[in-house]
Amino acid sequence: MATLNMTTPDVPTDREGSPRLTLSEAASLSERLAAAEAEEILVWAMETFGRHLVVASSFGAEDMVLMDLALRLDPLARVFTIDTGRLPEETYAVMDAARERWGVALEVHAPRPEALEPLVRERGMNLFYRSVADRKACCHVRKVEPLQRALAGAGAWATGLRRGQAVTRSALPVVQVDYAHGGIVKLNPLAAWSEEDVWRAIRERDLPYNALHDRGFPSIGCAPCTRAVQPGEDVRAGRWWWETPETKECGLHVGDGTGSTAA
Repeated sequence: MATLNMTTPDVPTDREGSPRLTLSEAASLSERLAAAEAEEILVWAMETFGRHLVVASSFGAEDMVLMDLALRLDPLARVFTIDTGRLPEETYAVMDAARERWGVALEVHAPRPEALEPLVRERGMNLFYRSVADRKACCHVRKVEPLQRALAGAGAWATGLRRGQAVTRSALPVVQVDYAHGGIVKLNPLAAWSEEDVWRAIRERDLPYNALHDRGFPSIGCAPCTRAVQPGEDVRAGRWWWETPETKECGLHVGDGTGSTAA
């Protein structure tokens, strides 16, 4: 693997010494990393942020590749996931397979009972079908707030987002400033990968993956909010399928200065 010789710009650090970037610095880094391999991007991130780097995983195909890359580089890399309490059984199965494959100590974040219980009591278990506002309230309690806790104290987080996943991600940069989470750095090492690239890596590395992918589920979220897609449909058509495309976001990937809001 080539050496990038990438040094973090001389930018302010937070009180724990983790680098902070401006939008222009993030854009410059994205340009410099545009032709880099995903492994090189992760090496740079690990050297730059150390234990302040966390890897996000929802155990979709891209996340399995990202975890494999990160944990081969550093078996002690921090990996977190959000257990919404409504995930498909197949997601829990691949979560267990990941623990067995890499021996990773997953940092699992779940909804706070003091927020979830009144939400369900007052609006019902399946409130998300009633209105966009109710669905977003559910997403906030089950996903957004746990993510805030997962990123507390982090200097950077790495995701499995790709430009080809959705129209809203078509301009996705490698490096972003995540203003929704205190201005920490957000990294997308697989930004330039195609779906074919992802599945090639899964096959070549014999990686575990969610069995729902074999049943027509290219994008997987909570069980009640995900369905299989039909031939010719957009890969994310099965997410919140009862809503119009412009409302289909849960709040996990906002505030990064790019306009990307898809979940």
